Amino acid sequence: MAETSFKIYGYRWVVLLAFMLVVGINQLAWITFAPITSAAAAYYSVPDLSIGLLSMCFMVVYLFVSFPASWCIDTYGIRVAVGMGAALTGIFGLLRGLAASSFTWVFIAQIGIAVGQPFILNAVTTVAARWFPIRERATAAGLGSLAIYVGIMAGMALTPLLTLASSINTMLLIYGIAAVIIAFIFFMTARERPPSPPCPPGQDERSLVMDGFKQMIRQKDFLILLFTFFIGLGAFNAITTWIENILHPRGFSIAQAGVAGGLMIVGGIVGALSLPTLSDRYRKRASFIVLCLTGATLGMLGVTYASAYGLLLVSAFVLGFFLLAAGPIGYQYAAEITYPAPEGTSNGLLLLMGQISGIIFILGMDSLKSPETGSMTASLLVLIILMAVTVILSTRLKESLK
Repeated sequence: MAETSFKIYGYRWVVLLAFMLVVGINQLAWITFAPITSAAAAYYSVPDLSIGLLSMCFMVVYLFVSFPASWCIDTYGIRVAVGMGAALTGIFGLLRGLAASSFTWVFIAQIGIAVGQPFILNAVTTVAARWFPIRERATAAGLGSLAIYVGIMAGMALTPLLTLASSINTMLLIYGIAAVIIAFIFFMTARERPPSPPCPPGQDERSLVMDGFKQMIRQKDFLILLFTFFIGLGAFNAITTWIENILHPRGFSIAQAGVAGGLMIVGGIVGALSLPTLSDRYRKRASFIVLCLTGATLGMLGVTYASAYGLLLVSAFVLGFFLLAAGPIGYQYAAEITYPAPEGTSNGLLLLMGQISGIIFILGMDSLKSPETGSMTASLLVLIILMAVTVILSTRLKESLK
């Protein structure tokens, strides 16, 4: 039966927008202290590393909460699971603002927000599958992923401005109030499913979580995708974390490094808006994954070796454009090739790979940098080689759509 014979509800965009708001505020809370590390360290009288742990704890917590969160999404649905993530972000975001003068309470609140993260991020493909027809699902996943980058950009831009205009306490309180309002909006507007599924009868049913997990780890294409996310997402986390240290030995200033990092995110936003839409239009997933990984590898080469500022900016944009666009296409591809395994489980496993490798790559790049110059070129070259391997492996992926 043709897909056009199924009723598609306009309310799907309301649900997606409410979900995107929750994603955005959670990611803003994660990145809050990154652009004011020195000021926050001085305010709380702690080392810079302690401020860095406020962000790093999100990756560590994800390792322990990802599987329970995916189980909750697949068992109880997006309204309950994402609602838990939104509530945790709102409650602990407000606590962080009310107790902003105490580093101990801020750290506790940050962990609470981090616990909510996998309940939100692991639901990207589930939201798309519950509400959107197959021809729009990569687009919906792309918009869900777009909210991640918008939240990061908002945190990078607003945190210094609000801190300078008022104080760290006021800035954190504003974010906390915003998190509570967004959680309220989600609970008021989010619905679990439309009155009728946007797919053929029976195809909206998924297997049990553990059965789906056993099925996924036996699939060659999914294992290749896991390795791809392990390298690609881990590389992105490491490069964004160390962007200043990567560029400083080549004579680039802090401001120039900030612009390059910002352009990576802008490129990711443009890529997440365009390439998943094209993937839906041409009904291709594997081909676009190969394209994204190839473009990202070329962009990483430029970020590693560019000595001219203009070339660096172009390379940063290209890296973000292709690497971050690969995410939503990969999430949807995984959901399609692992059917009837639950979408939340496949989505969560892919994100989990990036969190594990992010920690490994961040620590590894710091330990391998040149003791004389501080250069990270050697570790970046290793990442480029690993990215090239993912390109080769991705050419063996089979298309999921006919």
